Amino acid sequence: MALFAVPNIIQDLIPAAASESINPWTWNLNLNASGLYEYLPTMHALSKFALLGACAVQSVMGLPEPVERREANLLKRNVDDWINRETPIAWEKLLCNIGPDGCAVRNQGVPAGVVVASPSRSDPDYFYTWTRDAALVYKGLADAFRRNYTEGLHTQLKNFVSSQAKLQGVGNPAGGLNDGQGLGEPKFMVDLKEFTGEWGRPQRDGPPLRAIALIRYAKWLVENGHKAVANAQVWPTIENDLKYSAQYWNQTGFDLWEEVPGSSFFTIASTHRALVEGAQLGAVLGKPTRAYTAVAPQVLCFQQSFWNAREGFVVSNINGGEWRRGRDANSILASIHNFDPSAGCDANTFQPCSDRALSNHKVVVDSFRSIYNINRGIAQNKAVAVGRYSEDVFYNGNPWFLATFAAAEQLYDALLVWKAQGSIAITQTSLPFFRDHVSGATVGTHAAGSATYNQIVSAITAYADGFIEVASKYAHSNGALNEQIDRNTGQPIAAPDLTWSYSAFLTATARRDGYIPTGWGAGQATALPAGQCQKFEVAGNYNLPPTPVFPSNLTPAANAPVEQITAVPTGCTNPEKVFVTFNERASTSWGQVIKVVGNVPELGSWDVNKAVPLSASKYTSGDPLWSITLPIQAGSSVQYKYIRITNGVAGVSWEGGDNRAFSVPGATCDVQNRWDNWR
Repeated sequence: MALFAVPNIIQDLIPAAASESINPWTWNLNLNASGLYEYLPTMHALSKFALLGACAVQSVMGLPEPVERREANLLKRNVDDWINRETPIAWEKLLCNIGPDGCAVRNQGVPAGVVVASPSRSDPDYFYTWTRDAALVYKGLADAFRRNYTEGLHTQLKNFVSSQAKLQGVGNPAGGLNDGQGLGEPKFMVDLKEFTGEWGRPQRDGPPLRAIALIRYAKWLVENGHKAVANAQVWPTIENDLKYSAQYWNQTGFDLWEEVPGSSFFTIASTHRALVEGAQLGAVLGKPTRAYTAVAPQVLCFQQSFWNAREGFVVSNINGGEWRRGRDANSILASIHNFDPSAGCDANTFQPCSDRALSNHKVVVDSFRSIYNINRGIAQNKAVAVGRYSEDVFYNGNPWFLATFAAAEQLYDALLVWKAQGSIAITQTSLPFFRDHVSGATVGTHAAGSATYNQIVSAITAYADGFIEVASKYAHSNGALNEQIDRNTGQPIAAPDLTWSYSAFLTATARRDGYIPTGWGAGQATALPAGQCQKFEVAGNYNLPPTPVFPSNLTPAANAPVEQITAVPTGCTNPEKVFVTFNERASTSWGQVIKVVGNVPELGSWDVNKAVPLSASKYTSGDPLWSITLPIQAGSSVQYKYIRITNGVAGVSWEGGDNRAFSVPGATCDVQNRWDNWR
């Protein structure tokens, strides 16, 4: 057993382990109560020795081994060895980028639980914290924690809750917390102060991703008898992000790569998951969930509009960024980060083994086969280095480590589901993907044990391992991972020690090792016919979360989990809050916003700073319609007016006339509509 302190002595010990010419052990990470990492050999060693023994017998007996199997065995051994060496390095490097004591950020003003994207301060300067990156890193940490409790990981998760509760209240160029718009700010200084420079804002993926990461931890608390802690210490931060997701999901923002405004497939898919999983948790905690369950089906309905059926791939950005074809790792990342094994191969939620996701995988990966010199000459059924999108010009446009790992992870996810359900379904949509690897594959369902099933599992396992081998080929010899791989030379370039690169490696290899995460309700998601999609957005009231205070006894339940969270609430919950949709026709100029303000708390109690912004998602030149839905207390007597905002609160114009007024009916599930024209 190798014992590693974090982070001081680990750097001295890892190189020695990594330099072993033969390492027959697979090491499992365990962070013990003393804050030390243990790497424990597992039974994978036995399978390796068995494999080596089989090869030896074959050599002695003179039996020929099929070329494909021999290549697959060699590939597996190479990948096994690199993963064994890389895993402790990736854990160490990832934790080095988290405050306050990470080795790369110590004594540099980084608070506890704050993820620094990279230690690099120039070319590029990534010494910031991005809401999206941090959420994805902590989502991985939360899943690792759920499968292997350690005090060290628990401390990390509590620190993350505390840091994000504070961050939500930081005013920034995207806005503030009063109307939630400040939650769309993508990046901050590492000391949690606002970043005021020019940037692509808002970015609407941060809030749902952060909600997902926090929900994973909160669900563990509930399942282990700590519901009160989840309710008081974690839910307030989750709730703000869920309200943002329900309110702003249909408004454009900058894409995953922070370059073009529009509607992003990754953002929409993440938003749908957050609303569904958030409704699950909220129902168990006794919180109102109607806004989330009402909006989620509309989000999923809109998600289907990204699919290009003719060419078999997801157009990752629509309503903007049309100069790209849309073949983008954005879609592969959406698939793996919304993996729910209970949903099988559902295409609506873009599960990794669905026919759409597999077809998309082929199209996206193939788009990089000829444009990078390092991929030239590689056979169609072999893995290649994967970039963001083919038109990329950032650093001359290169493969990314995290995108290459994501390509592997989707295939590992698919393999897990195929093996669990004991069959593989091939449709006309997915047939081109399968025929790249098994030329005789045919449309139909192939049961476990059949020749086609066995051929597919063997071929796709080797294909997935190939992406890991590609990454290993271009990583630094000491295991360090940059952001990118030079498209011509294969040299690792751009941001060194990118935190997301290490997280992507760890999640991909966890799937390879057979770890299946708990589901999030994708199998219960409601898929509406395309003709029933609505631009339905529900505004919420936002509150600064209290500073979390965690008790010291947050340990796993001694026996079975105290309470399981599985059901997604359905129907009309909390009818005492009546949904009222404010529809206002008001012509505006670019940059102007229409808001509604009134006498009830839900309308800001006449405080212009708390006025509710209406959405322009239905606005056209022929019909300048602004609208928003608000839950208002049943029986309320409401007075309200619309205001036009230009350049912030300083540019407020009130509509004329007396206050508008109406009475909210008693508890009802029917949506009440107010139809008004600017006066």
